[in-house]
Amino acid sequence: MDKVLLKDLKKQDKYSKFFHEWKEQEFKDSPDEDKMLSELEVLSQNIGMREGLVIACFDYRKLNLAFYTGNVEELTGYPSSMFKSKGMETSFTMIHPEDREELFRFQKIIFDAFHQLTLTEKHRFEFSYTTRWVHRITQEVFWVMGRVKPYLIDSAGNFAMDLHIILKLEFPPKSKNYDWNYSYLKDDGSRIFVSKNSPVDRKISLTKKEKEIVKMILDGLESKEISEKLNISFNTVSTHRKNILRKLGARNVGEMIKILASYDFDIGL
Repeated sequence: MDKVLLKDLKKQDKYSKFFHEWKEQEFKDSPDEDKMLSELEVLSQNIGMREGLVIACFDYRKLNLAFYTGNVEELTGYPSSMFKSKGMETSFTMIHPEDREELFRFQKIIFDAFHQLTLTEKHRFEFSYTTRWVHRITQEVFWVMGRVKPYLIDSAGNFAMDLHIILKLEFPPKSKNYDWNYSYLKDDGSRIFVSKNSPVDRKISLTKKEKEIVKMILDGLESKEISEKLNISFNTVSTHRKNILRKLGARNVGEMIKILASYDFDIGL
């Protein structure tokens, strides 16, 4: 094994921290999983893998690649051994450094958006991205476009595995760095579409209790006062506050207030 590859392997695991929420879902058994992966193998063979087209599945239970087409090694310069052992880590290592921050931000947006949906809406959820890959050996930088759908949603509604169809682009897109969007068909028949350039359209779904707590926080009440007014424990209030921050993508109350002030979120009871 060459020194460069050994150096690459030592870099592994530094990106897993960005996906801890995905891995900590309370996954349930998926009895059809083996059948689905077998069908994917047949599909990839039948369509004929043309140059620059990759099919891959991320498994969020193990943070690895459950499936990928063999041409990914030729396209990226990373050997199949790295995709087998550290598939997710290897995939993000080859992302252009200037694209990684937005990629990780988008993954959190996807996670939060997906878990607000009904089970039927989750099955109609999909997202797309364009990003730059860097060939490990030649250091060639090239653009790819990916379309993604949940491939395995367990009985509890958890996002266990996705399916990526990735195409190498012949010409750079208009976007200068990582770009993204997601969409889904609501149960009422309307379609939701959210892109990187339209964050105001994000749908934030707070429970009735979370909305009550948000109003009290905005009124300046502390957690102890909120627990007394709502007749719930201090720890329960803390859990609600954490969930509210996660849904809004805020790190603290100050950021939460800025987000609520900047965007037209409906927190009416």
